[in-house]
Amino acid sequence: MVDTPPAITEAIGAVVRSAELVLIPTRPSPHDLRAVGSTVELAQAVNKPFIFAVTQAKSNAKLTVQAMAALSQHGAVAPAIVHDRVDYAGSMIDGRTVQETDAKGRSAAEMVELWGFVKAQMTKSTKAPNQEKLADEQEARHAVG
Repeated sequence: MVDTPPAITEAIGAVVRSAELVLIPTRPSPHDLRAVGSTVELAQAVNKPFIFAVTQAKSNAKLTVQAMAALSQHGAVAPAIVHDRVDYAGSMIDGRTVQETDAKGRSAAEMVELWGFVKAQMTKSTKAPNQEKLADEQEARHAVG
């Protein structure tokens, strides 16, 4: 896992080129939704799978649902929404995560759900090329044999 700043530089391009999956965290705001396009273009240019995660969402905000709908037109969106909660910032005071500060809290549950989705997508993105290669090899053996 590599966490990069939200900018498009040659260094970030190199990270994306070496990635198996690109996770694009996006706040549900018009400005952030516009800004995400360059990251999507970068991932697509190097043929890397990508997914979106809606972060810093306000509870019961219509904009969150609209953002998820808009993002889903361009790629997969994690069903876990990371809400704007004080405990995220509070956990960083001493370098811990929300799972460590309150393992049974809502923020910890959001992280568990998000990680489950990301892990499933990583598994899918790494299995797909291997399965295609295996199918090609089997087809070649069948054609020869």
